[in-house]
Amino acid sequence: MTTTSLTDQLRVDVATSCRVLASAGQGDLIWGHSSARDPHGRGVWLKAAEWGLDEVDRDRVHLVSPEGEVLEGEGTRHSEYPIHTEVMAARPDIGGVVHTHPPHAVALAATGQDLRPVSHAANLFVPPGVPRFTDTADLVLTNELGRSVSAVLGEARGVFLVNHGIVAVGPTVQQATVVAVVLEQACRQQILTQTAGGWPTWSPSEESLAKREHVYNERALSAVWDYLVRRLPRR
Repeated sequence: MTTTSLTDQLRVDVATSCRVLASAGQGDLIWGHSSARDPHGRGVWLKAAEWGLDEVDRDRVHLVSPEGEVLEGEGTRHSEYPIHTEVMAARPDIGGVVHTHPPHAVALAATGQDLRPVSHAANLFVPPGVPRFTDTADLVLTNELGRSVSAVLGEARGVFLVNHGIVAVGPTVQQATVVAVVLEQACRQQILTQTAGGWPTWSPSEESLAKREHVYNERALSAVWDYLVRRLPRR
């Protein structure tokens, strides 16, 4: 694949990620964004600002340098670009980053509770769990704050930005998108469990790890992405 066709495909992938997130209920007016690592080390291919997730196509994805300069493409750059650039700088295994404001994840994180594997979904994250970033609930506007998010994330698949949103990561933007969708599903299921009364139970660590391999192996995560894309309205 040529350099041009590779970067063009990444722009398409980021745009598709945005529309998948919108279809999954993670849209928040014009806020939220996903990105893919530039294969030539120039920065990240990031959704442009001032568009809803459901409105994004390849022309609304641009290349942003670690310093926040738009190197290719058009549109206003998201102010929270350091989430993407700093996480990818710290984690060479990561090729995609998602930041959204999903309602159940925001609500559960605000309660101070840990995510519990009350159903399949949370087993993608627990153990070790989803860490909590509490340095600020404001926007992540500086490289320093981006590095702090990255430090709290550590080797996890996602992090709660408490009173703000989530960051989800993966080796590709496709997998990061699936991780974001599953994390919101896990939080919703935990909140439903708590409202049902009774005595909640959840899987022990050994069972969670086994379920992760059975339910969320690489082939399954890829198939989930394909399913989510099939559900998109035809353009």
